[in-house]
Amino acid sequence: MFAASALNERNRRVEGIYKALFGLMTVLLVVPVLIILGVLIAKGGPAVSFEFLFTPPTDQGRQGGILMPLIGTIWLVVVALIASVPIGVAAAIYLSEYAPENWLTRLINLAIINLAGVPSIVHALFGVGAFVVFFEFGISILAASLTLAIMTLPVVIVATRESLQAVPMAFREACWNMGATRWQTIRKVVLPNAISGILTGVILEVSRSAGETAPIMFTGAVTFLPFLPTGVLEPTMAMSLHLFTISNSVPNMPDEIKYGTALVLISMVLIMNAASIAFRVYLRGKKKW
Repeated sequence: MFAASALNERNRRVEGIYKALFGLMTVLLVVPVLIILGVLIAKGGPAVSFEFLFTPPTDQGRQGGILMPLIGTIWLVVVALIASVPIGVAAAIYLSEYAPENWLTRLINLAIINLAGVPSIVHALFGVGAFVVFFEFGISILAASLTLAIMTLPVVIVATRESLQAVPMAFREACWNMGATRWQTIRKVVLPNAISGILTGVILEVSRSAGETAPIMFTGAVTFLPFLPTGVLEPTMAMSLHLFTISNSVPNMPDEIKYGTALVLISMVLIMNAASIAFRVYLRGKKKW
């Protein structure tokens, strides 16, 4: 009486096929990453040491370490975050909580989407014209970081807006019924419950900012610098440009130096992402809904 019908059996087989297909797609996404990490560890691991991380490069990078590019990358990422996150979060709050639904709002949303699709080399040319020439920042960390901030701003806006809209409307209505203003509701209720989604945008920005080459090549990064930068108006070396230079422009470069530099770059991004994800999971665990 309760035996599975032919339709139930067919649905079960179809479900099994799709489950296997989605599992295969997941494996296809993970396996290349593991292979890349394995190759970098095998070929670049022997080069990574305390001396490699904390000594400046010499002989066009054939000797020494990666101290200058490592510190320069941290400079670029931190200044880009300081410039983009407050503006991106503020823009998302306005679009999600204040802006009416009209043609102007739709035009702004379309502009944000289009900005996310602009090639990085175009952002580089914009950075040269706007920050290097017009604002006279010159070839500097500030010019390069502002270029990265403009390039990654759509990621922060979209991630923040989606997380704000995911907060239940009942939370807002409860605050309004208690006499709270709109800004008090946003500051005390909406933003704390959306912080995990905001961190998602920050994670994506860190990953992209640390690995970009074109936007910083013309605005703030140089191929060699014998000293560490002391301010944002000075140029700097960067890991991505340094890796590009030693891989393509320096003859007789030892392979372990190239792979070791790539390993440190991807490890730095993974560590930043892991810290952000751990903090996001901690905040998400404190939610009451």
